[in-house]
Amino acid sequence: MRKEPAERVTKAIEDPATPLWRGTIALRIVTFLFAAANIIANQAGFDRPWLAWAALGVMALWSVFTSRAYSTTWGRRWPLVLVDLGLTCGLMTLSPLIMSDHQLLMLNVPLITTIWACVPAVALGALGGPAAGFAGGLTVGLFTYLAKGVPSLDLLRDVVLLAGAGMVVGMASATARRSAVLLAQALRAEAATAERERLARSIHDSVLQVLARVRKRGLEVGGEAAELAKMAGEQEVALRNLVAAAPVDSTVDGEVDMRPGLQVLATPRVQVSTPATQVMLPAPAAAELTSLVREALSNVDKHAGQDARAWVLLEDLGEEVVLSVRDDGPGIPEGRIASAAAEGRMGIAKSIKGRVESLGGTLELQTGPGEGTEWEVRVFRKGAAR
Repeated sequence: MRKEPAERVTKAIEDPATPLWRGTIALRIVTFLFAAANIIANQAGFDRPWLAWAALGVMALWSVFTSRAYSTTWGRRWPLVLVDLGLTCGLMTLSPLIMSDHQLLMLNVPLITTIWACVPAVALGALGGPAAGFAGGLTVGLFTYLAKGVPSLDLLRDVVLLAGAGMVVGMASATARRSAVLLAQALRAEAATAERERLARSIHDSVLQVLARVRKRGLEVGGEAAELAKMAGEQEVALRNLVAAAPVDSTVDGEVDMRPGLQVLATPRVQVSTPATQVMLPAPAAAELTSLVREALSNVDKHAGQDARAWVLLEDLGEEVVLSVRDDGPGIPEGRIASAAAEGRMGIAKSIKGRVESLGGTLELQTGPGEGTEWEVRVFRKGAAR
């Protein structure tokens, strides 16, 4: 039963443009039949009918081959699609050799390939997105003009339609791929949440109950057992926070949710407050900020005393993310940071200030004797004015 979400994720990311490729195959078959009907209807006026039937034979074989190739993932690759485009344009250039001059000038007599030539533009759109589809349509349109040799309004219309069709299919392909990635992320989050809930039930029925009993019994006994009770209580809180933390999520742009990395830092002495909604940042920035908070909390343990408490607050203000770490310790005496840096102790300078500078953010320190210490970090999202 637990493997079902993973199987759903795999299916979601398997070639999301498959329906577009099936449509491309259907279009190739239909347009080939139209090309065959065109040759049958106009062969009497051809200068070289035998060459027309030879071209139709090549089109038939290529249609069968590409229909088979485009139905599987191995055929949906750049080399084959580009060869498809080249072969189609090559067959189009045979039209002046096959058709009479009168037929080439007539608007109601199409080229040998007719609308069969539009398939490569659609295939390029399905494979490479709107830009590739648009370029493929323009290429086919250019060879249509070279084969006809005479510009006209109808020719311009065909070029616009070819380029537009390739671009529209490309947009649909890009949207399908992005939707598939987002669906896969949602399914992974669902699977992670379900697994977390299962573990939470298991841990609650076993480990957490044992820790709670140890803490309660240790406090009743007193003495050295009280110290064990305190440690059991801390581990109980840490384990509860770990289980309750939001599942790690990411986007196609490489952004991750900041909240889970901070929520697991909560202890009986450290309170972590985060928004109810996701706070998305680039993965490197999220990792740097989480390490910054760890360093700040480590300084609280080292310098503020074992009884000091700390508060971590994460805020999402849209264009910027604000992260605050505050404690109720004795504070940092004036000049202490500068003297530590002069003595070669670069903890704050590198671990906190250095990280903020690398992220292009701002750092503010509020402290004083008996006033505790508060670090406030502001990291601006891409494109936001500082």
